[in-house]
Amino acid sequence: MKRNHILVVDDDSSLRRVMKMQLEEAGYQVSLASDGGAAWMMLKDMEPQLIITDLRMPTTGLELLDRIGKAGMQTTVIVVTAFGTIETAVEAMRMGAYDYVTKPLDFEALVLVVHRAMERQNLIEEVHSLRSALDQRYGFKGIVGQSKGLLRVLDQAARVAQRDATVLILGETGTGKELVARAIHQSSRRSSGPFIAINCGAIPADLVESELFGYMRGAFTGAVTNKAGRIESADGGTLFLDEIGELPLEAQVKLLRVLQEGELTKLGASTSTKVDVRVIAATHRNLTAMIEDGTFREDLYYRLAVVPLTLPPLRERREDIPELIDVLFQRAKERHDLLDVRLSSAVHQRLISYRWPGNVRQLENVLERMLVLSPNDLITLDDLPEELLPSSSNVTGLWSDLPEGGISLEAIERELIGRALEKFAGNQTQAARYLDISRRTLIYRMEKHGFASADTAETSP
Repeated sequence: MKRNHILVVDDDSSLRRVMKMQLEEAGYQVSLASDGGAAWMMLKDMEPQLIITDLRMPTTGLELLDRIGKAGMQTTVIVVTAFGTIETAVEAMRMGAYDYVTKPLDFEALVLVVHRAMERQNLIEEVHSLRSALDQRYGFKGIVGQSKGLLRVLDQAARVAQRDATVLILGETGTGKELVARAIHQSSRRSSGPFIAINCGAIPADLVESELFGYMRGAFTGAVTNKAGRIESADGGTLFLDEIGELPLEAQVKLLRVLQEGELTKLGASTSTKVDVRVIAATHRNLTAMIEDGTFREDLYYRLAVVPLTLPPLRERREDIPELIDVLFQRAKERHDLLDVRLSSAVHQRLISYRWPGNVRQLENVLERMLVLSPNDLITLDDLPEELLPSSSNVTGLWSDLPEGGISLEAIERELIGRALEKFAGNQTQAARYLDISRRTLIYRMEKHGFASADTAETSP
């Protein structure tokens, strides 16, 4: 796409010229088209980053938007509509438009919207380029998402995959830590070797050492033969230690030796065994706090955290939720041979707006549960689990009483704005309507409180 290039589409020639002048003064390159049909012909020869189109023309803006969507073009679209036809603008946003402005045009507001749309478009192109590079070069296609936070972690993972450095993956339960660990292994020089995954919290404390390090015949009652431990089984490949924070202190000492010396001692053995393993550990726990509590060894922590990777929770990459819904629901339908089942738009919107404390794993479980339990081919709000049902609370229930020490009104305003944006997946129009303020007022207050989401795209209503 041509950087900073805008195509303005309007059948009012004088308005086209004024918009061109205003946008060129703001630093953009501008091309003009008199209606949707002419604009579509121009799009075959140019790829503008942004299109500003009127809705009421001989070939309408909605028709142009429909063509752009069907062609899979990534161009960002802003629609222009008369004040009395907001419903049409909302329909345009459902079809993929980024935002709308109303006539008569406030050119200062228009330039502000264009600036944000361009920043959004630049981010989309940057993310698309990075995602393509990661998928083609490192095979991370199994990890769904296009958000900048996720791709930043995947970029780091792709870089470290080519080296044998120990990796510590941090993140809440359900964020996909094992998936990233497997991707690192598959992208490494050890990909032909074994990938051995161990959940340290799932092994009984009295069996940890024998499971991890192995044992010799006669080492304890019932040890009737020599047995290799899980670490030795990973020789030549990758050892993934999930929930490393659950590992007992005695086993931590022996694991430290594996990392330092590349050798282990089986229970009952008089000599050590050399092993060649690449260790990737993961945890949802705060290991630095555990070090202070004396439940995790500081020297082991620094051996593990050579390259720390922190996976963002799903609530911090909400733009990935629609794609995750589509991918995970399709996988579940194929797994259960229920290909005709669909999600209603209301359910889809509720899934997008939910906080997902259990992250991707919870989303996957909810989708599968609704799929197998729904009696019909269309999943409706009646099929939602109880925890996903919308709350009926209102403003009178926000605070049961006020604290004696006083409160910050600005902090409360910031919290309410953040909650409203989260509720509507970043959609400023819907958030403003929910808060009973104008969208321009919402944008002003977002900027006032330093919301990064003031500079990102809305999702469609």
